Amino acid sequence: MRHIDANHGRFVTVIPHGRKEDTFLKDWVQAHVPAWEEADRKPGARLGGPDRVWRTFEAPVPSTDGYRVIWVHSSGKAARDAAGRSARIEAGLSAIEALQARLSSPKSRIKTRVAAEEAAAACLAEAGATRWVSFTVTEQAEVAYHQERRGRPGTSTRYRRSEKLRFFVTAAVRSDNVAYDAVTDGMFPLVTNDRQMTPADVLAAYRYQPNLERRNHMLKGPQEVAPVYLEHAHRIEALMLCHFLAMITEALIEREIRTTMKEEGLAGIPLYPELRNCPSPAAPRILEIFAGVQRHRLVSEGALVQVFEPRLDPLQQKVLDLLHIPAAAYTSSGTS
Repeated sequence: MRHIDANHGRFVTVIPHGRKEDTFLKDWVQAHVPAWEEADRKPGARLGGPDRVWRTFEAPVPSTDGYRVIWVHSSGKAARDAAGRSARIEAGLSAIEALQARLSSPKSRIKTRVAAEEAAAACLAEAGATRWVSFTVTEQAEVAYHQERRGRPGTSTRYRRSEKLRFFVTAAVRSDNVAYDAVTDGMFPLVTNDRQMTPADVLAAYRYQPNLERRNHMLKGPQEVAPVYLEHAHRIEALMLCHFLAMITEALIEREIRTTMKEEGLAGIPLYPELRNCPSPAAPRILEIFAGVQRHRLVSEGALVQVFEPRLDPLQQKVLDLLHIPAAAYTSSGTS
């Protein structure tokens, strides 16, 4: 961030968990009410659901580097945070119950208190519930008597006393941690060096980032840039140039078709399976619908007899029209 700022660049990014700025406000909001301002509102993801609301608040103190810290509260994220915490708590309680069933079994291999505590801690860690669920291990000695010698017992039979430790683990929800985290559900901090943007503008700039990062997703996803098994650096550079050109081509395809759709007032085209509407066509899906287009040449004794031109369906024709590509590019092959 210092490098970007020193070179007169602008950045907007999320502050990682655990940094001083993150923990400070989480402690601060336990006793204070931030002056939230609504930054954006959209209809709910489901019909009849509550609106999705984003609110912003500028932290009272800057980051350790002196940059602005903007806190954002998302109603959708708040619901997801609460649901995720509840699910992990339930998973942790269920894991402890399963462990107790194992401890109660005569075949249990857990013979010491330390082993029981380690097993309980591992169960909670695997469930991701260590912060919200605690456990207590107790032990109880079970006394048993056995004959010293084999045979039918009688009046003179002697018995030997033995003790076996049984361990019991019980779980409890850490209500203090649950209440602490519930206050900050849906909140996340943004840091920026821009002094002119309003908190709402900072949020808008952050939410636009996926559009920029989509090209990186295309590079790693559909184009499968890695792994690269090439010996020399110049070969890797040449391959990356090809990937870069392909990425630019995909971006141009998406821009062209979306711009034309906007000009024609189209809310979407049926690119998805089952002819579901697609409001923002992506290059991989656009290219995918042309994957089955084929041209066949019938050749007899080295001479071309006939060319069977590909037949475009209405959806393919519509996409070509939106891209301003003539259908002749697919149907005119010549005789070569």
